Amino acid sequence: MKTAWIFLLAAGIAEWGWPVGLKLGWTDDGAQWLWIAFAIVFMVISGWLLLLAQRNIPMGTAYAVWTGIGAVGTFLIGIAVFGESAALARFACVGLIIVGILGLKLATK
Repeated sequence: MKTAWIFLLAAGIAEWGWPVGLKLGWTDDGAQWLWIAFAIVFMVISGWLLLLAQRNIPMGTAYAVWTGIGAVGTFLIGIAVFGESAALARFACVGLIIVGILGLKLATK
């Protein structure tokens, strides 16, 4: 079971790659195919790791945690790399996602 949670954590982290690839994959100059390929590779890696995690973690829990890790990481990357808003209200909302992730982890047998 511990390995499944490691797969799930890795899947969530891999989830960060594809929004970044998509963000950089389209510019005023058109499609940037290397970045789009980067996004696709991370979609596949993330999905594969989620598949492995779901062998031992309930599907609903795994999916919610996976998307939560992806959302939190992508939120932080958006601030750090793309200069997105770091408003306190945004952090408070992301804090709720983190509480949800931890709650699901603690509630899963």
